[in-house]
Amino acid sequence: MTTALATRAVDRRELLPWALAALLVLTSIAYPLTSGAERDSVSWTIVVLGAALSVSHAGLSRGASVGLRLLLLVAGTAVAFEAVGLATGFPYGRYHYSAALGATLLGVPFLVPLAWLMLAWPSWILAGRLTRRASPTRRSGVRVAVAAAVFAAWDVVLDPQLVQAGYWTWSHPAPGLPGIPTVPLTNLAGWLLAGGVLMTLIHRVVIPAALPSAPRIGDAAPLAAIAWITLGGALAQAGWLGLPGSAAWGAVLATPVLVALVRQRRAARNVP
Repeated sequence: MTTALATRAVDRRELLPWALAALLVLTSIAYPLTSGAERDSVSWTIVVLGAALSVSHAGLSRGASVGLRLLLLVAGTAVAFEAVGLATGFPYGRYHYSAALGATLLGVPFLVPLAWLMLAWPSWILAGRLTRRASPTRRSGVRVAVAAAVFAAWDVVLDPQLVQAGYWTWSHPAPGLPGIPTVPLTNLAGWLLAGGVLMTLIHRVVIPAALPSAPRIGDAAPLAAIAWITLGGALAQAGWLGLPGSAAWGAVLATPVLVALVRQRRAARNVP
């Protein structure tokens, strides 16, 4: 009887991340179908839902302290990197935000740290899946590196879409990746650097606070939401937004991840 009640309690905890993930997916479908102020509202809603999903899932699955540390650490790191980037051009290159994103802190719109939160936690979780076969002595470092790469890869797909929406503009967008003329390569380099710092901090500051007794509710909700943002976003870019270049990059970057996950799943099924 006690075990059954505990199982039902864990299941109820899992409802919040899944509800947020479902709302995020439904809202993202509206993005290519709107424009102007309506699209701005959709963008804000997607990011707020994504940030709430990351923080709530981290707190529910690994303990409230993990959720709180994740919120404070990612938001603080985002503001620090973006404020330096706006003032100096390092590490992303010269860019400026438009007034469409609203209120700012140190010149950084509040939407930006929320977007970091939306992407950082799923990147960390996905990296854990992709590095399961790494040797125990190297696993932590490999996971940090893979998480940083995943974090930067999201931006390769999303940045051209948000530049198109007029949320920010690059002073010198060339040279860029083939098919993406509006975003410079310096941005990718900057995101790899920022991702490396952020994932190292998550590993050293956030994860040690995890409670052994926390209910491991599963990681499917944040992974499903961010997978939709990437693959669904690529579909929207190709079919509705006129961004075939970033859509193609989304497919290129997602393919090896999907292959690795499928192989892991098959290998797990074959284990006696």
